[in-house]
Amino acid sequence: MISLQDLHFSYGKSRPVLEGVNLECHPGRICGLLGKNGAGKSSLLYNICGLTFPQSGRVSVLGYEPRRREPAFLSDVFLLPESFALPAIDLAAYVRSYAPFYPRFDKEAFGRYLGLLEIEVPGKLTSLSHGQQKKVLIAFALSTNAKLLLMDEPTNGLDIPSKRQFRKVIAGSLREDQCMLISTHQVRDLDSLIDEVIVLEDHRILLHESVSRITEKLSFRQVMNLDDTDAPIYSEGALKGYAVVAENRHDEQSRLDMEMFFNAVMVEKEKVLSLFTA
Repeated sequence: MISLQDLHFSYGKSRPVLEGVNLECHPGRICGLLGKNGAGKSSLLYNICGLTFPQSGRVSVLGYEPRRREPAFLSDVFLLPESFALPAIDLAAYVRSYAPFYPRFDKEAFGRYLGLLEIEVPGKLTSLSHGQQKKVLIAFALSTNAKLLLMDEPTNGLDIPSKRQFRKVIAGSLREDQCMLISTHQVRDLDSLIDEVIVLEDHRILLHESVSRITEKLSFRQVMNLDDTDAPIYSEGALKGYAVVAENRHDEQSRLDMEMFFNAVMVEKEKVLSLFTA
């Protein structure tokens, strides 16, 4: 569905934003794109949907070259940007204006998603708060039934209940022929949601692994004392002792803690990566 080979990208003559990026994403998967602010996550999404063009490398998305921006390609890709400005029109006018670009747009599903996200639009879209506007766009994105959904920091601006609603709606909406690539630096917001983790660092993809393989290689747990665990790779103080990331040497069953995993990769890069390259 997404195939990037040796992608290089920069803005003009500035330092490279992406260098030698290789990435494969497949249908039926929710992929979490993690990285610090400024790591190049947005630039990667924009190259995938054809809003920016690589200096070199090959980009194939849904069998198309995104930079050509063909109508058949655009009708099957939806980008939810981090920054946006909705027009000063009501919801019905918005649907009339934008839904025709997506042949499989489901108006009934749109209403259902708005209900699940607890959104009512009595007047113009611009009368809504930023968080409410973002939830309208999330509902619209899901209703397009586009095969590829790209979401750039979708939980920015959402309050805690709205983030919970977001995770619930996303988890129940993915189809087998659909792929979601969700970028965030608020890694905890993607807990229990994603199938694959992609970490972007130093202009390139540092790690791309399934959640199942991560928990096969690493265990995530809390201990009262660091002596209670075998040589933790990474640890943080917690309310009851320590939160620990350790090598999974005894086939332990643990739940991926996205924030702990991301921090472990950032702080103990070589130790973590060696487990997945051996």
